[in-house]
Parts: sequence; C-alpha cells; structure tokens
Amino acid sequence: MIDVISLTRELVQIESTDPGTYEEALGEFFDQWFSRIGILSAASEVLPGRRNRMVELPGESSGPAMIWICHMDTVPIGEGWRMPPLSAELADGRIYGRGACDMKAGLACAMAAFAEIAVLRKRLSRPLRLIATVDEEDQMRGVEAAVQAGWVDSDSWVLDLEPTGGEIQMAHKGRFWSELSVRGVTAHASRPETGADAIRGIAEAIHMIGREMEHLPVHSELGGSTVTFGRIEGGHQPYVVPDFCRVSIDMRLSPPTGSKQAEEILRRGIAAAESAVPGVSGSYQVTGDRPYVERNEDSPLLHALRKACRKAVGIEPVTGVFPGYTDTAVIAGMLGNSNCMSYGPGDLGLAHKPDESVACEDILRCHRVMKCLAEQLLQDPV
Repeated sequence: MIDVISLTRELVQIESTDPGTYEEALGEFFDQWFSRIGILSAASEVLPGRRNRMVELPGESSGPAMIWICHMDTVPIGEGWRMPPLSAELADGRIYGRGACDMKAGLACAMAAFAEIAVLRKRLSRPLRLIATVDEEDQMRGVEAAVQAGWVDSDSWVLDLEPTGGEIQMAHKGRFWSELSVRGVTAHASRPETGADAIRGIAEAIHMIGREMEHLPVHSELGGSTVTFGRIEGGHQPYVVPDFCRVSIDMRLSPPTGSKQAEEILRRGIAAAESAVPGVSGSYQVTGDRPYVERNEDSPLLHALRKACRKAVGIEPVTGVFPGYTDTAVIAGMLGNSNCMSYGPGDLGLAHKPDESVACEDILRCHRVMKCLAEQLLQDPV
C-alpha cells in the first residue's frame, strides 16, 4: 500500500503557486512518480510552460470512462503563516502548508488509489483516467483544454477531489463576472454642477444591483443568488469631479437565474446611474460566465460513490453543495454532463488561508473511499 500521508507531504513541498512558480515542477514529479511504477503519462500544453497531465488504465469497454481530476496549482503563499508554508510540517495529526487541503491531499489520494489499482494488472470494466490540470486557481483554462483534447466527454463519470469535509458535493451556483464602467465629466469640486460625477453614478448602480439581487428566486438546495463588488477604481483627486469609475462584480447565481437575467440587472443598474446623475453614461463587459449545476439524483456515479463511502467508511455520506466552482463544474457546464461531482479530504474553510492544513485521518478516509470506488470498477459491468 502506498503511504498517502508521505505522498501528500511531498506534493505540498513542491511549490506550484498561481501566479508564482506555476505547476511544471509538480507536473514533472507526477510524470516521474508514475514512471517508476511503469505508467507513462501524457502531457498537453495549455499555456507556455504549463501542461496538463493524464494517466489512463484501459477498460473492457470504450466508455463511459471514470475520470478523476485534480488541479496542481495553488494560490500564492501570502502573509501571516506560523508554520513554514512549504515544509509540509506534520503536527497534531495534520499536515500544514500551502495547498495541503486545496488540493494536494486530494491529488495524493487519487494518485495512490490509481497506482494501487494499476499494480493489480487487471483490466477494468471501464477506462479509468487521472487528469492533473493547470490554472484552476485562475481562469480554469486547464480543464477547458482537457475537454477540448478529448480527455473527458459528455458521457464520462467525473470526480474531483476538492476538500468537501466528508460530503459528496454535486451542485454549484453559477459564477457570472463582469466589469461595469461609468464615464462622467471632470470639473472643479467647488462647482460640481458643471461636471458629472462618475463615482456617484457607480454608487447608484451598485445600490440598484444589490437591491435587484435580493429579490431573485431562492433555490431549494443552492439558496439565494449573491453579489460581491470586489474591486472599484476611479477618480483623480478629492477636489476634482471624477470622470471615470469602474467596478468588478461577482454574481453567484442560483436556478432559475442565469446569465441573461444577470445582464438585465446590470442594464438596470446602468439606467439607475444615468437617471440619478445627469451627464454620466454606463457600459458593462462580461468577463466570466459559468452556468449553475444542479444535483442529479439519477447519476450512476453518485450511487457508486455513495456505495463506496458506505463500504469504506461505514456511514451514509451527506450529499450537498460545493460553495465555489470546480473543474468538474466547468465540465458539467461545457458538456451538459450530469455525472460530475466533488469528494475529497479537507475543509474548504481552511483553503487559501495562512496555516492551511489537512487532517491525516481525512486523507486516509478519502484514500479508502477512492480505492473502494476503483475496485468496484473491476467488477461492475458497464
């Protein structure tokens, strides 16, 4: 049996920050680690010097394939650490370090379970692939490239190993990003009536958008839609009426609200700005559009994963909502694939924070479940 705790620590010690050193050193480790057990990995360049990796075990049938997908990049290290962020220090039953829970522990579980099945040298009833992606912590171009390369398709059973705290998490709110700009007219602040205040216009738009979002329908599982005005910039000096302002907006959309309704809200926000502040004009640009994903109770992967959890852990897993957006959610949205979900070690609440950590017990639990899920593939017919 592979020591998945030691493997997790090895992965954490390889910096793969995004932006920063990026993923290539970790990808080379992935290649070499599998090469030692006689498995050759495929690589596909996504961005200059940044390549997805994939290993595959063939199946008796050509599909549907079981896909395990994990991203290799982490967010930057940041400030405020008490533990050395790349030492993978083991203390009180936890591994500390950047990426420990998001998601190098999950990658270690997938690598170990995949390798343990591979050394049995038995054919599976369906293909099993492990994909390691780049760029998940930025624009998710790695998973998009994996789809375009044909490594995953609309029939695949797709599981990522993001930290889910023991839950199976299948549903996701949509993620709609935009930039709203307002232009005005400069003037001396002692004579504001001769100008048009772009910042005040943005304020009116923000107020209107916030009110509109509060009145959207609430989904029974995903809850209500939310909005965050993440960044604002504009103006020149305190004594100058500002002629430009821009705000970056993050909308998390619950069914039935989609991008069409989000754009309508932006347009009403602009109309409110132009009505309240004569002389300003507004516009917006969509910078990201990821659709919501609802739970599919008929998913064969969901039933297989529940069965594996019951057998490996002895309890019925909770099926819940992933609060962020994952590689599997991108696949679900791009391909209309309703067999996409998350199950992995760690607590998402510790991700991206100083002293990020993951419990060793959680890693061992997830490893058992993944191995059990893969072993089912040796027996279950397609």
